[in-house]
Amino acid sequence: MPKFPKLTVRALLVATSLGTLSLPASAEGSLTVVTFGGAYESAVINAYFDPFTAETGTNIVREQYDGGLAKLRGMVESGNTTWDLIDLESNDAIAGCDEGLLEKLDPALLGDTSDFIPGAVLPCSVASMVWSTVYAYDTSRMKEAPTTISDFFDLSKFPGKRGLRKSPKGALEWSLMADGVPAADVYETLETPEGIERAFKKLSTIKSEIVWWEAGSQPPQLLADGAVAMTMAYNGRIRVAQLEDKRPFQIVWDGQVYDYEWWGIPKGAKNEAAAAKLIEYASSPDNIWKLSNYIPYAPPRESALVHVDKEVLPHLPTAPENFKNGLKISSEFWADNFDSINSQFISWLAQ
Repeated sequence: MPKFPKLTVRALLVATSLGTLSLPASAEGSLTVVTFGGAYESAVINAYFDPFTAETGTNIVREQYDGGLAKLRGMVESGNTTWDLIDLESNDAIAGCDEGLLEKLDPALLGDTSDFIPGAVLPCSVASMVWSTVYAYDTSRMKEAPTTISDFFDLSKFPGKRGLRKSPKGALEWSLMADGVPAADVYETLETPEGIERAFKKLSTIKSEIVWWEAGSQPPQLLADGAVAMTMAYNGRIRVAQLEDKRPFQIVWDGQVYDYEWWGIPKGAKNEAAAAKLIEYASSPDNIWKLSNYIPYAPPRESALVHVDKEVLPHLPTAPENFKNGLKISSEFWADNFDSINSQFISWLAQ
């Protein structure tokens, strides 16, 4: 998940409560939850933690981390798990379950799961929200509005520099979709040497105009400075620029590559039952949409969209108009193939 700087919190939050009471982990009726911090944590506090505490009397003890499984693995191996609920990125949710670091999820907690977006429920975790990689442009600098992923690669119709994250992830998926591969067939195509060659060939058509970025804060600045005509970006970052800095930026959702954030219960959690209750609360159709009021991430349940404020909905990845040609990033594919493809990417950069 892209991380937001703490200074953006006030602009994103529509409520004034910024936290729950942090109590010692040994306090009776407390629950230790690990999240990524920043604006996202503040949004989760307002959407879920504070209301859950008010309803159940369970105090939330928060810890922050930057992802990965090393610390969790150490806890489980030592038999001293001090976390009760953890906010996971997709690769960690999958690997954590495979390694036995997470408890199996009781399907009964979620009720009828038919309205979850495909892939949003795993054996050990459930998606808490949807975020997306999109491209954006400055409407004050663009004479004609691009509307498709193919437009990003059309230097004749839309001249100018292109901002891309310095990684094959996302860039190769976009290249194939822009070259006519349906979203549903992208990873099947990338599984073949011919498919990878095709993706790099398409990416080469704009190589001379690419401005590479590595930090999520860079794309909005590249647009603001006029350094690029269009740029790959995280949808939340662009929305922050629109709200906080009043930038005339526009997102193009066609070809968006989306991913999930996950709730999981660590193996051996001392308050497993309370953690399960919080997952049940935050995942319910009545509550899961509330996060979108505080930060531009979408609920992974289709039934929840009807509750989202009409002014907020157009800015979410899963809004019907935005979700027509979206691609769920395959963490499994990249876990298996990143090293080899990244080696090709590095060689391609040097050519």
